[in-house]
Amino acid sequence: MVDATKTIHVRPARRDDAPVLCAFLNEIIRIGGTTAHQTPFTPKNFAEHYLEGPGFVSCFVAEDENGEPCAFQGLERSDGIPKDWADIGTFSRPGNKVKGAGTALFEATRDHARSIGFKALNATIRADNVGGLTYYGRMGFTDYKIDKAVPLSDGRLVDRTSKRYLLDAD
Repeated sequence: MVDATKTIHVRPARRDDAPVLCAFLNEIIRIGGTTAHQTPFTPKNFAEHYLEGPGFVSCFVAEDENGEPCAFQGLERSDGIPKDWADIGTFSRPGNKVKGAGTALFEATRDHARSIGFKALNATIRADNVGGLTYYGRMGFTDYKIDKAVPLSDGRLVDRTSKRYLLDAD
């Protein structure tokens, strides 16, 4: 793990980030076990989902000390949660994580969500994604719901834990 805490730069994602962000999200999907996504993205459908789709709220990118994207975090509106909540998803470059990137991303995402009037953030995490559960817990998210035995595309059943972060709580 690279320790670049003092050199992390966070900025809004751009359409020209889609190929590199898509590549490391697809690597995460290929590895398995840490994302609800099971089908690889193309740069085009990545951009449509994370950068400009109908549910799009925001997407921030963390850059490492070389100015390369090392993680991203997206917010989107979705059915199944209150209208003043947004779903959050966080993805880090496999194999070369940058310490502090997740915290820096969350600070930007949280502040943006507050500024546009959201009341809470929802993170729904696979029960077998220990790193994701730990990350969101460290950021201050608390459990509020468990969906039991959600089927994956291969037929395996995996629980999903929903955690919320109340934006007016701190």
